[in-house]
Amino acid sequence: MPATAAHRQRRIATNGVQLNVAIAGDGPAVLLLHGFPHTWRLWSTVMDRLAGQYRVIAPDLRGFGASTRAVEGYDAGTLAADAEGLLDALGEPSAAVVGIDAGTAPAVLLALRRPDLVRRLVVMEALLGRLPGAEHVVANGAPWWFGFHAVPGLAETVLAGNEAAYIDFFLDSGTLGRGVPDDIRAAFVHAYTGSEALRCAFSYYRALPTSARQIRDAVATARLTMPTMAVGSHPVGPGLERQLRPVTDDLVAHQLPDCGHIIPLDRPDALLDLLTPFLSPDLPD
Repeated sequence: MPATAAHRQRRIATNGVQLNVAIAGDGPAVLLLHGFPHTWRLWSTVMDRLAGQYRVIAPDLRGFGASTRAVEGYDAGTLAADAEGLLDALGEPSAAVVGIDAGTAPAVLLALRRPDLVRRLVVMEALLGRLPGAEHVVANGAPWWFGFHAVPGLAETVLAGNEAAYIDFFLDSGTLGRGVPDDIRAAFVHAYTGSEALRCAFSYYRALPTSARQIRDAVATARLTMPTMAVGSHPVGPGLERQLRPVTDDLVAHQLPDCGHIIPLDRPDALLDLLTPFLSPDLPD
């Protein structure tokens, strides 16, 4: 799916892969990290609004969209290294980093490992491994698809030929039944069609134990020292905020009512109402 005229797409080499990256605007850098089942198009509305004052950078994560279908490297630590290399390749000495879902853990790890590189951190609708504080979210166990996706080779075999219906399930539930624009839905379905595309997507889930250990080890020796914002909706709610509170020096948190998991598409205006004042201190006087 092509970018709009305002979105320039480039392929950037970083950490052994080629990332497809949409870039819009000029100014202080804002790096946007999507989740599953998304591509950079998750941020289309957010990019349009931020690009008037910022250089907005939205990659397809490793294995997703038009980025390299890597054999390995789907743990949060490797994804954080991908993001670090991307900023370096683009000549950005620092960025505000925004992550949702599968993009949250790499955003947090990047901020813990390279606080000089992350001016501000915004994370949404995800849990950080087994850090305490979110027990209520998983009191009845993880959602069923976590186990389904975690079995090597299973989900991509079962779902072959039925990708559109499967992606629709997540897009509908993630917007409380409201759905997403047709062009963005088409882009997501295209990105996740085929067993190799699905394998890459499910590799994120198969790497969750490794990512959880990386988060645990990182917070044992470091804290989030930059201004940080946690945004919850349905179903994670305040779980992420509660995990972050003990390891963050400067945390603000917001809960969006009547909003599904896919916040940038379900309630983009409400999200921008939070992002705009939070990011504004980075603007030149």
